[in-house]
Amino acid sequence: MKTVFITGAAGGIGSALAETFAREGYTPILHYHETPPENLFHGVAIQANLANFNEIENLIQQALKQDGHIDVLVNNAGMSVSSLFTDISPEIRREIFSVNLFSAMECTRLILPSMIHRKNGCILNISSMWGQVGASCEVDYSTSKAGLIGFTKALAKEIAPSGIRVNAIAPGVIRTKMLSGYSSEVLEELADETPLGRLGTPEDVAEMAVFLASEKASFITGQVIGVNGGFVI
Repeated sequence: MKTVFITGAAGGIGSALAETFAREGYTPILHYHETPPENLFHGVAIQANLANFNEIENLIQQALKQDGHIDVLVNNAGMSVSSLFTDISPEIRREIFSVNLFSAMECTRLILPSMIHRKNGCILNISSMWGQVGASCEVDYSTSKAGLIGFTKALAKEIAPSGIRVNAIAPGVIRTKMLSGYSSEVLEELADETPLGRLGTPEDVAEMAVFLASEKASFITGQVIGVNGGFVI
């Protein structure tokens, strides 16, 4: 049985990832921070605060106990704070980087030995188009997601000889709770700015993730795939 471990699985993209991978025959192991996922898809849910490295270590230990291995790791958890760079406190900055970047690196570090031992595995990092081009008033978010892209490319080179692939997905404007603070007028403007004329859905991201984890993508590693409707080209 193939297993997929997804961080931030209670959110919009995380839920779509869990459902789509389950549909493809994976057993999902779902991380959440506060609110458990509504549907486990015959998998399990494990709670942890990804800003705490001790909790990450316990999280991965529990995840590996489920089936003894993880075939696909999806570092999906993320947080965003929209504010001027000079108004972000050091505490919030540390939390953004801990959740968006450092937790992904730590989860990967703890899971990698089992993948290397089996000479098989796939790691997917959910970045952002703002990690590619930057966004005003989201400097810390953009920087942390850019770091995730650098992590993807460097790690892909390092572990390719072990048969493990690492790729990143850079979503555009996706209809999730992260957009709840935007008015309908702003959302319409964002849709108009997107060349394909609509906002993305969590399912758009999830379908790309399943493809990148499949044998159809067996010669793809170290890449950043934009799922953004042409917003960033």
